[in-house]
Amino acid sequence: MTMPDHDGDATAQERLPAQQRLAAQEELAAPEQLAVQERLAALERWRLVLGEPGHSVMAGGQLSDAGGGRDAALDWLYGRDEDLERRGIRQTRHGGDGPSLVTTVDWLDGITTLFPKETVERLQRDAVERYQIHDVVTDPAVLARIEPNPTLLKAVLRTKHLMNPDVLLLARRIVETVVRQLMERLATQVRHAFSGARSRNASRFKVARNFDIRRTLRANLSHYQPQERKVYVETAYFVARTRRHLDQWQVILLVDQSGSMTGSVIHSAVTAACLWGLPGVKTHLVAFDTAVVDLTADVDDPVELLMKVQLGGGTDIAQAVAYGAGLIEQPRRAILVLISDLYEGTGGSERLVRLVGDLAGQGTKVLCLAALDEDADPAFDRDLGQRLADAGAAVGAMTPGELAAFVAEQVGR
Repeated sequence: MTMPDHDGDATAQERLPAQQRLAAQEELAAPEQLAVQERLAALERWRLVLGEPGHSVMAGGQLSDAGGGRDAALDWLYGRDEDLERRGIRQTRHGGDGPSLVTTVDWLDGITTLFPKETVERLQRDAVERYQIHDVVTDPAVLARIEPNPTLLKAVLRTKHLMNPDVLLLARRIVETVVRQLMERLATQVRHAFSGARSRNASRFKVARNFDIRRTLRANLSHYQPQERKVYVETAYFVARTRRHLDQWQVILLVDQSGSMTGSVIHSAVTAACLWGLPGVKTHLVAFDTAVVDLTADVDDPVELLMKVQLGGGTDIAQAVAYGAGLIEQPRRAILVLISDLYEGTGGSERLVRLVGDLAGQGTKVLCLAALDEDADPAFDRDLGQRLADAGAAVGAMTPGELAAFVAEQVGR
């Protein structure tokens, strides 16, 4: 006969409360540990922002492995800033003492694993635009692996004159990918803008976008229940969409191809391609600096068009407007869109204002857009802009979708 082990039972009874106490202690400690981790993460972010001079914020601690990698990647790029050395802010980096051990390819590979996509694109933009690291888009090894984005497209257009044919072929992949993405996005907006005007006539086709909420509420007010504060709809009404007869309109895009207008050049090409072939619209695309180049023949192929654009040089806006005026067939059915920062380089502002006044006077719609891109953030000569507005032009900035909607509104009248 086996006797019960009372000592074992006592040990088990003593162990259970101890385990519970340990679990309770761990549960209480978890929030404290999480708070410490969050504080260290915040300190590390500040350290990355401040660079090596901000090491004291770590209170004697060290960067994590990932933090160290991010710091090295940031220092590779921003440590070359001459202003930092002049001000004595960052003296630990000696970029001029010899060749860097990190190549552009290594750096690009590193940042794609260390940072989120938005940050990677910002770093790439600063590398190309701020520090002129051209091998980001001229090195075949880089082009073969880099993820296309709008920043790189701008860089390719600015530096393609530096590329040999083999590199240019790789760079074209960036142009094709980004242009395709922009086309897909804008084409939807253009189709919506040109889908037809809403008529007040009733429709048999019950489509949500044609729901006539005003008529529906008015017709069903008798079914309002005050206690429930609801209107019960017995009959819903919809409006019809009609396609009016569309008389031919001309849309003439005059695009300043100076270096500061790169984004607008890209979106002008994409916008022209989306407008090309639409009913009631005849599209022209003209690029200019001190010379005028009519690119209309290539409008249906925006990739090829962009590869032909030569960015930079001076600016003769008046000459471009005069060329555009010569294309107009019916003044009252023409929209002339001047896309420029309005910094007239030839001193021909008086002629420009006079030409715009003549165009507006004959009934032509004149838009002066300081920016045509997804940000629509204009930077332009405001004095000249005001004079053009006084002459009858509409001056401002638009996104490509807003320009398409404006054109659709004019054509549908």
